[in-house]
Amino acid sequence: MPAATRIGRVRLRVGDLERSLRFYRDLLGFHPVDPGLPPAPAGPRRVVGLGTRPDAPPLVLLEEVPGARPPGARTTGLYHYALLFPDRRSLARAVLRLARAGWPFEGFSDHLVSEAIYLRDPDGNGLELYADRPRSAWRYRGREVEMATRPLDLEGLFRELEAEPPPWDGIPAGTVVGHVHLHVSDLGRAQAFYEGLLGLAVMNRTYPGALFLAAGGYHHHVAVNIWNGVGAPPPPPEAAGLVYFELLVPGEDARDALLRRLQEQGVAPEPIPEGLLVRDPDGIGVLIGSG
Repeated sequence: MPAATRIGRVRLRVGDLERSLRFYRDLLGFHPVDPGLPPAPAGPRRVVGLGTRPDAPPLVLLEEVPGARPPGARTTGLYHYALLFPDRRSLARAVLRLARAGWPFEGFSDHLVSEAIYLRDPDGNGLELYADRPRSAWRYRGREVEMATRPLDLEGLFRELEAEPPPWDGIPAGTVVGHVHLHVSDLGRAQAFYEGLLGLAVMNRTYPGALFLAAGGYHHHVAVNIWNGVGAPPPPPEAAGLVYFELLVPGEDARDALLRRLQEQGVAPEPIPEGLLVRDPDGIGVLIGSG
């Protein structure tokens, strides 16, 4: 897998678009943008893109399925997707805004390679906000990177804002989707797909029941876990949750080579309006893009 491979868009199914926009637009500071999709037949579903600026490409697509509810507590699918902030100061600013609005948090963690805050959107989709530590501070054991889950120094994080708290002007322009973390039903099958077929490297295997995989020596672009149980069932097809995430391979030649390799192994890409979609052993959609 080329070193510059990264995560592109995530597409989420939500039950009430206006409710979601009150969180993503009004609170987190995303701008509604053109989702970049071809015109769809008239129907009840709407799709809105969310970008860091009005003219930016979407990082998140929200697909409305009116009345969609969160999946059951022990299914496969999205554990969380993660917004990577450009620096510690911008992360602190976003967390402070959420705290002042009274939005509930689920966790605050120091992962050695990054500092992370966990919460859920209005549909129960897991969301991580994080900032990486400099790569020079990461510690490796062979080809794998050391990670842990330790208490986050929130006081230290908020000290980033002491000198001159910046005015809120929305989510910063350098924010990207840094990784996705998935519930799967079988760790071995997931590894065979994400490592053996897609070509991501295992970067950490020290968490019981989980693997962290990436390209280019990153700590992880995709993580998988069996924390909802071995053999966990898929969520109902119309439940709120992840529709797909996009894996961006640098250059069309590299993308086409990956697609050929998948086809040779019996994984047939599915044409959809956004591009070519493949599915992992649990049916989780991976859009293969170039960029």
